[in-house]
Amino acid sequence: MTPATERPHSPSPSPPAPGSARAHERLRGCMHEHYDAIWRALRRFGVPAAHVEDAAQQVFIVLANHLDQVKEGSERAYLYGCAVRVASGVRKHLSRSREVASALEADDHPGPDFDAEAILDARRARMALDDVLAAMPMDLRTVFVLYELEELTMAEIAASLDIPPGTVASRLRRARELFASCVSALKERRGARSQP
Repeated sequence: MTPATERPHSPSPSPPAPGSARAHERLRGCMHEHYDAIWRALRRFGVPAAHVEDAAQQVFIVLANHLDQVKEGSERAYLYGCAVRVASGVRKHLSRSREVASALEADDHPGPDFDAEAILDARRARMALDDVLAAMPMDLRTVFVLYELEELTMAEIAASLDIPPGTVASRLRRARELFASCVSALKERRGARSQP
């Protein structure tokens, strides 16, 4: 895992307004278990680092507001579905605003025990992944990220996105092909730049 896609800790949840101690504990457990993964997924769905913390909290607010409607055991799929929708909303909002992200993202700052070369390699790898993912249409990118990077099952993805399992399989196949072709093109461009 690269530093750019790791979340150091999840915030303490606020108790759901209407609910019992059981609902509060369930929400706390969901945040403890899934916060880091949702944070990473939001970054991979195109949410800039400066906005990902707010977006992640928004996902869990949605869960808190609908917790009584979410079947126990299906929280993970529900959260990823929320993350897809929240990321879409953030991207739309940012595309309408004139805010420009800093070249050095907030999650790029090294800690006290850092290896500069390892950080540089991790940043380059993350930037390459971001470039390849950004080249993919969002419907393919979403399925690819959920299956290949977040390791959801096809059934969980179908439930998260409210699409048929056959559509998930078709999008995943197309996404893998596009990902491979984008990676090849990226390698060719980098190889051409390194030639004298």
